[in-house]
Amino acid sequence: MSESPPIKALIAPVTPLAQNCTIVWCDKTKKAAIIDPGGEVDRLMAALAQHGLTLEKIWITHGHLDHAGGTAALKAATGAVVEGPHKDDAFWIDEMETSGARWGMPEAKHFTPDRWLEDGDEVTLGETRFQVIHCPGHTPGHVIFYHPEARFAQVGDVLFQGSIGRTDFPKGNYRDLISSITDKLWPLGDDVAFVPGHGPMSTFGRERQTNPFVSDDALSDA
Repeated sequence: MSESPPIKALIAPVTPLAQNCTIVWCDKTKKAAIIDPGGEVDRLMAALAQHGLTLEKIWITHGHLDHAGGTAALKAATGAVVEGPHKDDAFWIDEMETSGARWGMPEAKHFTPDRWLEDGDEVTLGETRFQVIHCPGHTPGHVIFYHPEARFAQVGDVLFQGSIGRTDFPKGNYRDLISSITDKLWPLGDDVAFVPGHGPMSTFGRERQTNPFVSDDALSDA
């Protein structure tokens, strides 16, 4: 991110799976969005208060439990607008409570987004705008959130430092995932820094050089 970006961000790992819930905000208005509130809503609310932020939006990259399990509770506590994911992940959200019981997170509840997102949509936050890019593969309705001016993206479980998202879940698709990364993420630029759904941040350029699944060398040998 640039020295004085129009947005700021902090990462708050939540749930036993250490999912990278991300709080982003417009630095001018202090309006915030929480991306992928998988759980630990009280902790997320405390982080908002600590930084003097007002929650305006809840953005969901995809419907998996560890990314979306706290959405209903967070919306109930704040009234924030829920945007995302793409409607092709509705089946995952419909199974939220069953998944929560199975994985020991009974607080996870079903929710209905205020707005399903499509490829090419924009979402606003205070006086800033993020681009929405549909990146299926890990799940069919996965989206990412990209801020061009800050050269910053939150990519959920599409791409990780040194790895890529799993495709062995229902309706996952390996070819779709590789296409999402190479056709939709790489053109954004090597300098784009991204928060993955788990683990440390990286840049698209670093992954193009070193990621054993999607580096330029790895794909040229495929």
